Amino acid sequence: MLILIVDDEKTQCDMLQGFLEKQGFKVLTASCGKDALHIFETAPIQLVLLDHRMDDMNGDEVLEQMRAASPLVRAIMITAYGNVQTAVKVMQLGADDFLEKPVDLTELLEKIRRIADHFDVQKESEKITESLKNNELPLKLVGSSPSMQELLSLVYRIAPTEWAALIRGETGTGKELMARLIHLIGPRKDGPFIEVNCAAIPENLFESELFGHEKGAFTGAVAKRRGRFDLANGGTIFLDEVGELPLHLQAKLLRTLQEKKVTPVGSEKDIHVDARVLTATNKDLREMVAEGTFREDLFFRLNVLELIVPPLRERREDIIELIQFFLDKYANSQISFDDLALAQLVKYQFPGNVRELEHLIQRLVTLVRGNTIDVTDLPPEITERQSKGGLLSERLAEMEKDMIVVALEKHHWVQTKAAEELGISERVLRYKMNKADLKK
Repeated sequence: MLILIVDDEKTQCDMLQGFLEKQGFKVLTASCGKDALHIFETAPIQLVLLDHRMDDMNGDEVLEQMRAASPLVRAIMITAYGNVQTAVKVMQLGADDFLEKPVDLTELLEKIRRIADHFDVQKESEKITESLKNNELPLKLVGSSPSMQELLSLVYRIAPTEWAALIRGETGTGKELMARLIHLIGPRKDGPFIEVNCAAIPENLFESELFGHEKGAFTGAVAKRRGRFDLANGGTIFLDEVGELPLHLQAKLLRTLQEKKVTPVGSEKDIHVDARVLTATNKDLREMVAEGTFREDLFFRLNVLELIVPPLRERREDIIELIQFFLDKYANSQISFDDLALAQLVKYQFPGNVRELEHLIQRLVTLVRGNTIDVTDLPPEITERQSKGGLLSERLAEMEKDMIVVALEKHHWVQTKAAEELGISERVLRYKMNKADLKK
């Protein structure tokens, strides 16, 4: 990571440079805002350590110009005048954090490493995106929020292994999508991907479904049938809603994982199986273990690697991207949402997560009479929310805040672009954000 230190105190600058270079970072320095902007234009700076008070320009001004040139630059403001107002101001400008002088080097290193980890996450998530594009895989990933990037980074590290992985998350978050992605970018991508919905199989057919059966093994077994584990040989088997697996079958699944073989119902002959096992659940398996409804030894077998898919309400930054994706997928004409409708959707909790949003878009594009979906087209559960007040001024303030949030989310919190869309100056936008207590 290339770091630029901007400070008009040479002693401070040299001290920070020497410390960071000993930690393995590449460092450039500038003694004033003008020099810093020149270096920033010519070098691929990723992180700026910026003095808040300098003779020629304030750190605020320097950061504002840097963010306008490259919204991806990360920044830590260093100030001798640290207070709450300063912290709020620099964070609204896009700084990641701030430190007071004299700088605590341990604290500084911790903050820089956290930012460096974010860059690693970003690179890994970008590699997955590129892999999907280059290989024309039958998947579309939507969302650039930090939580989504963290998730893709974890998928990137999990995929090359052969270990079992447990995918946890609420209904509708996309657990199956993550399982398919792990398979498609892993070493077994050319093998089969066999999905088993454990919640949809009658209990008396579970064993036959997973392990197969011989002809005549039970009433209705008119022919020999291969089980899902056998079909997944050389590939991946995905057990969705594994928490629904009956207790008496959990022991047989454990044996299969341990010995890599299955015994079809009605047979005395074992079949060797070689399949990577991925599982998913919206239940708390640890709690089920404590209650005695899920085997502890099986839980540890399935939970070698764990992946948690966040609910949509925890990655609201992705809602507008998802809306546009579903519009492109389902709309028969040039249909769009107005800003107030988008504002309502961004604030909605989406208990059914991405699946609920997808079904909502399908319904709206089917029923809308014109080309614009407005608030009146949205269902009551989204529009009937308690207002903060009954006065016109309060409702207008709430509406203005909603529109600002939509613009910021749409442009990934790049304030220059959000202000341009709203038709106001960036200074006015920052004032309104501060007044409404809006933070990324």
